[in-house]
Amino acid sequence: MEALILEPSLYTVKAVLILDNDGDRLFAKYYDDTYPTVKEQKAFEKNIFNKTHRTDSEIALLEGLTVVYKSSIDLYFYVIGSSYENELMLMAVLNCLFDSLSQMLSVILESDPQQVVHRVAVRGEDVPLTEQTVSQVLQSAKEQIKWSLLR
Repeated sequence: MEALILEPSLYTVKAVLILDNDGDRLFAKYYDDTYPTVKEQKAFEKNIFNKTHRTDSEIALLEGLTVVYKSSIDLYFYVIGSSYENELMLMAVLNCLFDSLSQMLSVILESDPQQVVHRVAVRGEDVPLTEQTVSQVLQSAKEQIKWSLLR
């Protein structure tokens, strides 16, 4: 058992997932190569969704990983760490992600669909959304909101 104890690391999170109410991926970021291929990742996501979508608990152990999760209406948020990871740390990451997205995405700044499309139109020099990290997406949204308010 003591052989499994590893040196302390800043990399406590192995993955962050956001799934829809059917268990399909909306966002997934894996921080190690536990699941190196997209096929393995999607199989893991289906497995985790099937185990958690009907329960009210917040923590699960699955495939040797600690999973903390939260649902909101039709979205499921997951933060995954190793089996020896502190659940409270993982839950703090999950709460920060959940609260940040809830706060950012619930503010209505514009109700005209043409204006919304115009302000968030993708420019050629922008990095595709699928290749951005969560912090990059949040920073980009923050910048777009700031500039739209200054106009």
